[in-house]
Amino acid sequence: MSGVVVTGPPRAAAEDVEALGAYGVATVSEAMGRTGLLGPDLRPVQQGVRIAGTAVTVLSWPGDNLMIHAAVEQCGEGDVLVVTTTSPSTDGMFGELFATALQRRGVRGLVINAGVRDTQELREMGFAVWSRAVSAQGTVKATGGSVNVPVAVDGQVIRAGDVIVADDDGVVVVPRERARRVAEASEAREAKEAASRAAFLDGQLGLDRYGLREKLERLGVTYRSYDEYSAGEGT
Repeated sequence: MSGVVVTGPPRAAAEDVEALGAYGVATVSEAMGRTGLLGPDLRPVQQGVRIAGTAVTVLSWPGDNLMIHAAVEQCGEGDVLVVTTTSPSTDGMFGELFATALQRRGVRGLVINAGVRDTQELREMGFAVWSRAVSAQGTVKATGGSVNVPVAVDGQVIRAGDVIVADDDGVVVVPRERARRVAEASEAREAKEAASRAAFLDGQLGLDRYGLREKLERLGVTYRSYDEYSAGEGT
C-alpha cells in the first residue's frame, strides 16, 4: 500500500471551531439536520469531556501505526487526530507515548476507528480519546498509508480541516465550509431548547408544547381508562 502525506490543508476558522465547541454533539448534529455522526461505536475513554478541533486525518493499514507517527508532524494547536484503517481493526494502535507527543503540539484529542491502550495513563494526563475498542494488542510499523486525505467512518466522510466535536454522546463532523452556519444553527437550537426547558420546569407537557395531542389523534391513538381497557381485553 503506497500513500501520501498532504501538507498545509485548509482548516475551519478558529472562531467557528470555538463556537461549535460550546454545544454538545447532539445539538450540533440536530442543527445539521441529524447528520454528521460517526456512529455509536466510538466511545470516550474518559467522561465529562467535550472537545472541538480541526481534523488531521490518517488512513492506516490495520494493526500498523506507522502513519500515526507521520501524522504527528502534521498536527498543531487546536487539531484533533482522526484515525481509521483500510479494513476493520481493534488493535491498540495508540497509547500514552503518542498522546505525550500530540499534547506537546497542542492537539486536543484523538478519534480512532480502531483500538487504543494505556487508557489509565491517558485519563491521568488529560488527553481525550474516543475509540472503537480498547486493546493491549500491539502493532507494527511496516506499511505505508496516507495523512490528510478524506477518510470515512461509519459512512461519514472526514476531510482534513473539517471540525470534529466530541463528548460523552459520541463524535460529529462538521464540513469546514459549513462551520459558521452550523454554529449559528446550534445557537438557535440551544435557545429553543432553553425555552422548552423553562416551560417543562413550569409544568408544561411536551404533548401540549409540541402539539402532539393532535398528532396522536390523527394517528388513531385513543385514551381509555384502566377499567375500560381491562374490560375490552376479553372481547
